[in-house]
Amino acid sequence: QVQLVESGGGLVQPGGSLRLSCAASGSIFSIYAMGWYRQAPGKQRELVAVITSGGSTNYADSVKGRFTISRDNAKNTVYLQMNSLKPEDTAVYYCNADLRGLPGRSNYWGQGTQVTVSS
Repeated sequence: QVQLVESGGGLVQPGGSLRLSCAASGSIFSIYAMGWYRQAPGKQRELVAVITSGGSTNYADSVKGRFTISRDNAKNTVYLQMNSLKPEDTAVYYCNADLRGLPGRSNYWGQGTQVTVSS
């Protein structure tokens, strides 16, 4: 059984920073990519950032220059450093992993962590 556990969300003022973490655990043979998505009320879930096992990254245009994704392969953990936060960044942030476990290759999701940017 694979689990993704997120942490680090919360309430922050505009211009502030937060760091999200997501640790994958369970019977994992290899992780191809890990990423972060977000979903604001009334909107569809959207990609925020993704990082491959080789370190290649991709970001949504709306967060480029403000957010940084990184990963610790030894810990099966991905991080999202969010700086210069704006009210429009308010959303539930979900961790995603494309990995190979006992059942084979599949996509897994975390439970989500709330990020609220407000004064």
